[in-house]
Amino acid sequence: MRTMLDAFFRLSENKTDARTEVMAGLTTFLTMAYIIFVNPSILKNAGMDEGALFTATCLAAAFGSILMGLYANYPVALAPGMGLNAYFAFGVVLGVKLPWQVALGAVFLSGVLALLLSLSPLREYVVNAIPKSLKMAISAGIGLFLGIIALENAGVIVAHPVTLVTLGKITQPTVVLAALGFVAMVALDHRRVPGAIIIAILLVTAIGIVAGLSPFRGIVDVPPSLAPSFFRLDIGGALGLGALAIVFTFFFVDFFDTTGTLVGVAHRAGMLDAEGKLPRLRKALVADSCGSIMAALLGTSSTTSYIESAAGVKAGGRTGLMAVSVGALFLLSLVLAPLALSIPNYATAPALLFVACLMARGMTEVDWEDVTEYAPAVVCALTMPLTYSIAHGIAFGFIAYAACKLLAGRPKDVHPAVLIVAALFLIKFALL
Repeated sequence: MRTMLDAFFRLSENKTDARTEVMAGLTTFLTMAYIIFVNPSILKNAGMDEGALFTATCLAAAFGSILMGLYANYPVALAPGMGLNAYFAFGVVLGVKLPWQVALGAVFLSGVLALLLSLSPLREYVVNAIPKSLKMAISAGIGLFLGIIALENAGVIVAHPVTLVTLGKITQPTVVLAALGFVAMVALDHRRVPGAIIIAILLVTAIGIVAGLSPFRGIVDVPPSLAPSFFRLDIGGALGLGALAIVFTFFFVDFFDTTGTLVGVAHRAGMLDAEGKLPRLRKALVADSCGSIMAALLGTSSTTSYIESAAGVKAGGRTGLMAVSVGALFLLSLVLAPLALSIPNYATAPALLFVACLMARGMTEVDWEDVTEYAPAVVCALTMPLTYSIAHGIAFGFIAYAACKLLAGRPKDVHPAVLIVAALFLIKFALL
């Protein structure tokens, strides 16, 4: 078995062994296992069955991670993406008022689009067309979007008829527990404790159950049925004119998030070649795209490559065996449905806020010496949480970037693709 694993995953060539890869997979799983609990808690707001969402989350993560490991031999794990799930529930279903079946259809089409681009030279063209400042702003904006959802779920902020939002009753026990969870995550992460997020979620949940603030439904049981969401996607509805922009948004966010994650993890693993390029990148992108397609069929939002994979790389992971190990652990997690359904919103809200903090640091990579770069970036990032829409943030970012560059007399700084996309967004807003 060791010889087979060594030959298939090229363990010796990458100066690693099976034990190291499996332990690296365990480390990665612990850092991203929170998605098992957080994803259903977000997507249930779209009216979907929470039990089916739990099963779909585990299966989608397992499929994507194992495919990435076996096909691309990358030490990168996949799971339903944070930000994409919030956009699915709050932006598409609750915001645009589209049925969740149509939203699943949009996820499927975005995966197909990403797959086609990954198989063609258009990938490089699309990636290179978007300025770095907008890429970073989109990442940070999604973080701010998650942040406002987190504060709302925790009860820290509430609606107000005059100021739109205001401070909630922060002395409530659930708000105090949410704050405790967030501080615990930060402290554990600073101490480099593997699984800091999941440990804090379980800690807050346990305190809440003991205090009688939420019910306890058990720990293990037979996995919930996938029937309420399996193959329930509406592809025809997603092809409608009003949903095409949503398909593009799912594609855009997932495509660039995946590209950035792959580059970051590969860099930390020492996989980049002399020119800074990734080996087998096309295979990795194909695996990621197929993961999103499968996610839509199972009944959850788009999967994406997780930056938490860097924790596994730090633990010694260098090959796809690490990703396969993560996928196997997600399959084992299927029996934890009762525990997942016992975790309340005030326990998962700190995780959303913590991820928001991680994503917001993307703004540090914006060129703050050039006003035509940082002004559109700030507009893009701020618009996402304040309009409760990732799509609107992207649209305003593109429009502001193109307009600022053109009026500043710097048309050569704007890629033709950016001008085209900005013009399309303007037409869309004009027709609203």
